[in-house]
Amino acid sequence: MGLDNIDVKSCEARGIRVIPATGANARSVAEYVVTMALMLLRGAYLSHAGMVAGKWPRARLSEGHEALGKTLGLIGFGDIGRLTARLAQALGMQVTAHDPALPDNHPVWRETGVTPMTLEALLAGADAVSLHVPLVPATRHLINAERLRGMKRGAVLVNTARGGVVDEAALAAALREGALAGAALDVFEAEPLGAGGILADAPNLVLTPHIAGVSFEANARVSMMIADAVKNALGVHA
Repeated sequence: MGLDNIDVKSCEARGIRVIPATGANARSVAEYVVTMALMLLRGAYLSHAGMVAGKWPRARLSEGHEALGKTLGLIGFGDIGRLTARLAQALGMQVTAHDPALPDNHPVWRETGVTPMTLEALLAGADAVSLHVPLVPATRHLINAERLRGMKRGAVLVNTARGGVVDEAALAAALREGALAGAALDVFEAEPLGAGGILADAPNLVLTPHIAGVSFEANARVSMMIADAVKNALGVHA
């Protein structure tokens, strides 16, 4: 798990060991990404308000897309990205990925059946794009107005990484203009998100409060992993 909310250097200076629960919530995040990608590509699951108001948008909502044969582009191809790829492939999706840390001849590409691409080529060809990178200076606003314009028209975007990776104002503008078919954000530049703001009236946008990696099962795995790590750090054997 990310340690953005912990002053790791101060902990180290005081001899406090910081233990991340690495990998314990990967399945939860991967399922969230694939679920949101499917929901946004189909475009038929945000009709509740209109339906209860007496509307019957059957014609418009009959134009959604299946996952079969569509391309999921992953920006960052670590453990969560690779698990996401496996879930998407099981649904018949093609998967591409961009990760500067992995050269094109790395065995992981052959092992996973995922095609490595440049960032620009991935954005231009993917029907759904999911972010799996840390927030560092090089990735801040990685998805900006220019790169949003470079995405395939009608594509969807899912961000479960860190809020600052996406320029929220640029994303809202792209949604209002209809350049993107939809987006799902689980992370934000400022958390909690707060009322109103630039995202408030953006269409086809799903917002969740940083819970992609949080599920009943993931919480149990995280708890057990950290309990075992604390036992080992304290030299407790049972």
